[in-house]
Amino acid sequence: MHIPDGSLSPQTFVPAWGVMAVIWAAVSARLRRTLRDRQLPILALASAFCFLVMLFDIPIPGIASGHAVGAVLAAILLGPSAACVALTITVAVQAMFGDGGVTALATNCFTIAFVMPFVGYGVYKTLEGPRGKPTKLRPLAAGVAGYVGLNAAALVFAVVMGIQPLIAHDAAGRPLYAPFTLWATIPGVMAGHLLVFGVVEGILTGLVVAYLQRVEPGMLGVSREESKSDVA
Repeated sequence: MHIPDGSLSPQTFVPAWGVMAVIWAAVSARLRRTLRDRQLPILALASAFCFLVMLFDIPIPGIASGHAVGAVLAAILLGPSAACVALTITVAVQAMFGDGGVTALATNCFTIAFVMPFVGYGVYKTLEGPRGKPTKLRPLAAGVAGYVGLNAAALVFAVVMGIQPLIAHDAAGRPLYAPFTLWATIPGVMAGHLLVFGVVEGILTGLVVAYLQRVEPGMLGVSREESKSDVA
């Protein structure tokens, strides 16, 4: 889902910078009020974890390659605003190494650092069950959230790429930037994410949450005493 330089028209990436500027300001203001000092190492680790996870591409012959992201997991542990900051750092570092373009940085952040963690977090909070108590629903909720969050981001990516021939073409109708229409980008992108990449993301997110609920429930907002009594 990393868009390289030269794939997006100015009509797309310039407004994206404006939108992300508002989002970055909003999440930064929220973090100044809510983020605790002891959470800063976790924020840094979340950014590093997402960077590491995205290094491992999963190839699908004849379609494309993709990877897990970890954005929903970061949102579950830190909240979606902190996840947005962590993923923004990750995407910016990746752009410096040629994985995603500099002009497309805001667009990539919109899909990966905003849509995915916020959508996934909303799904997780809807499905997780009783707040503050250990429950078998929580890992399942996390897995579903990871799956939905990744596919929501993939759909936005597919739409952004697919509208480029419509909004930027020459007098003869030839695309000036990304050449594929929505009829190609949506099925092409979503097939891999719905069938493979989203499943990997969901499994990864669910397994980590299941592990944390057992050994470090406080990271999920569950008291250790309640967690022990539930096991007993």
